Amino acid sequence: MRKLFEKIGTFVISVVDWFYFPFMQFIPREIFRYAATGGANTLLDIILYFIVYQFILHGQIVELEFVAISGHIAAFLIVFPITFTTGFFLAKYVTFTASELKGRTQLFRYLLSVGGSILLNYVFLKLFVEYFGWYAPLSKVITTLLVIVYSYLAQRYFTFQTGKRKLAGRRSV
Repeated sequence: MRKLFEKIGTFVISVVDWFYFPFMQFIPREIFRYAATGGANTLLDIILYFIVYQFILHGQIVELEFVAISGHIAAFLIVFPITFTTGFFLAKYVTFTASELKGRTQLFRYLLSVGGSILLNYVFLKLFVEYFGWYAPLSKVITTLLVIVYSYLAQRYFTFQTGKRKLAGRRSV
């Protein structure tokens, strides 16, 4: 299975890097790959969120036996496992390929760093939708933009540690 992911990753890298040429003077390849794959995963997240919120949950509260969950939070919880998985594989096999950490360690650290993203998503969605009264899908887009910087730094310097290698004088691609 790992070989399949590596082959898919190699293909995605070739596609992303084809678009890199005009930007190579301005941004490092790793940041470009992160922007491309993260952007694709974020777009997937927003589209799925909108579909789930608008057409599956109809913006309604989800009543479980022990708790009621607002529609905007329920949509986030439903979409999260999908984009967590795609995000990890894109980060591991496309963006941060220079990482020498074991996959198990990367996955655990990714889970921890994404925990921070979840917390930020939850806080911002609650704030924007419930306190400011903003439309939930628009709030999700704004929230996502705010979480991007945290996510990149956590992945680069903690989850995959490619930043440390670069700081140590080695060039990562």
